[in-house]
Amino acid sequence: MKKIISTANAPAAIGPYAQANMAGGILYISGQIPVDPASGKIIEGIEKQTHQVMKNLEAILTAADMSFKNVVKATIFLKNMDDFAVMNDIYASYLNAESYPARETVQVSCLPKNVDIEISMIAHQE
Repeated sequence: MKKIISTANAPAAIGPYAQANMAGGILYISGQIPVDPASGKIIEGIEKQTHQVMKNLEAILTAADMSFKNVVKATIFLKNMDDFAVMNDIYASYLNAESYPARETVQVSCLPKNVDIEISMIAHQE
């Protein structure tokens, strides 16, 4: 049975999708972009955007009684691969090296609201 996970501590969906769905102990988190959930505004700059995306993901994980330790897979979309090193350092700062998830990072031509980064995650209950 599927359960929708939703929190006011992450941006509301901007389309016909849920922030996350839990099914069979697996949490599927929709791609998060750097929107401040309190103001609804887009955060500027890759450093601040990456932090905001990670905070949004953390809020959704928390709403599902999970943390980054539960994440088994991440997909990162960057508008510019030149931002990889900066993004990677910030991304790593939220995770525990002993439980890094599998991941791919791809460059794309455009993202929703013309942001520089979007990250989706899959987590598993222990």
